[in-house]
Amino acid sequence: MQLYNTLSAEERAELIDQAGKQRLTLSFYAYAKIEDPKKFRDDLFIAWNALDALGRIYVAHEGINAQMNVPAENFDAFKATLEVYDFMKGIRLNVAVEHDDHAFLKLTIKVRHKIVADGLNDETFDVTNKGIHLKAKEFNEILDDPNTIVVDFRNHYESEVGHFKNAITPDVETFRESLPIINEQLQDHKEDKNLVMYCTGGIRCEKASAYFKHQGFKKVFQLEGGIINYAKQIEAEGLESKFIGKNFVFDNRLGERITDDIVSQCHQCGKPCDNHTNCGNDGCHLLFIQCDECKVAMENCCSSECQEITHMTLAEQVKLRTGKQVGNKVFRKGKSESLKFKLSGELSNVALATASKSTDIRQKIKVKKVLLGKAEHYYVKAQVGLFIIENQELKVGDRILISGPTTGNQELVLEKMFVNGTEANQAKIGDKATFTVPFRIRLSDKLYKILD
Repeated sequence: MQLYNTLSAEERAELIDQAGKQRLTLSFYAYAKIEDPKKFRDDLFIAWNALDALGRIYVAHEGINAQMNVPAENFDAFKATLEVYDFMKGIRLNVAVEHDDHAFLKLTIKVRHKIVADGLNDETFDVTNKGIHLKAKEFNEILDDPNTIVVDFRNHYESEVGHFKNAITPDVETFRESLPIINEQLQDHKEDKNLVMYCTGGIRCEKASAYFKHQGFKKVFQLEGGIINYAKQIEAEGLESKFIGKNFVFDNRLGERITDDIVSQCHQCGKPCDNHTNCGNDGCHLLFIQCDECKVAMENCCSSECQEITHMTLAEQVKLRTGKQVGNKVFRKGKSESLKFKLSGELSNVALATASKSTDIRQKIKVKKVLLGKAEHYYVKAQVGLFIIENQELKVGDRILISGPTTGNQELVLEKMFVNGTEANQAKIGDKATFTVPFRIRLSDKLYKILD
């Protein structure tokens, strides 16, 4: 019985594009006592794999936490797989505001000690004694109460691009860090203030609200379904959005826009921007905010040092990082000293700019295409790319698309190429094709032919 992914992310993306069917991005969680998380995990994998459901899911003895991407036509069948379990009957599914067919490209279900790393000993307090859940309208009303303190229980890189106005936004990298900080900061307000909290989808606040009630806070409230559900409700009910900016999400989108306000800056030049990216240096992968101009000038890198490393051969890059920790363990997210315009802590309630309606170069281009091959090398000075042709023939005059997580989606017409070192009009399967590419490409990039 298949209990693992058999396709690479690139192969899965190609199949999704060829299918041309709408997919829904959603998330959900449930705290429940699961006796055998391993068997629970395996049963879910078999059921969801059959429905082409993809995502990142954590299961533990305490429950399930899932972020997923499901074909719209299989949505009802997917819900039916949840209804099999009593604790998930009628579960709220937070459907995203913005969808991306490539939000997830693998089905990953992991058994963990906890579904959220909170650092708490659940045996020391009643985790079921939670705060009062508030819908969007109620949440807006309590925010207007001068007796309210609102706390963002997300991390600094999340709150920086979007948050509720006047919220306390702890400068932390993990949820577990924020709990003692907020507890100490609000010690004098346990009796007299409304402690109102929110997070992305609600799961962090489920535990946080119970923890703060245990700490002696008398009036504890939480946003039901988090920012995702709030955004859906204000749109459906025509309510004012007291959330400003983008909602950071943990999939390939890295964010979904709630309002057109841009409240953060490019970490490199200071221009208003709220597009997160990962450094193009495979030994770094620092998460930071980068505008399109800096993306081009810095070749998607967070520093000149990382940019220089990406110009080395693959063998040199591998040698350089051998024996070192991977980037997300070396760097703090968005905290490199190379980034001059990083904001933390108390954030602005005033927009720095209004988001443009134009298509961001990070977005997927919806075109019919067929995979030809992959990038083998990029000659920086000559601006020439080398590709291995693996599937179909490539001809001069073809419209092609070069796509990758760092490169984005770049389209051009092939005017001239060399095949196995000689100028030619056609490259066949197994050939090495080189041609001018007026932008940097990476070894993970794929070459597609655009179909009419």
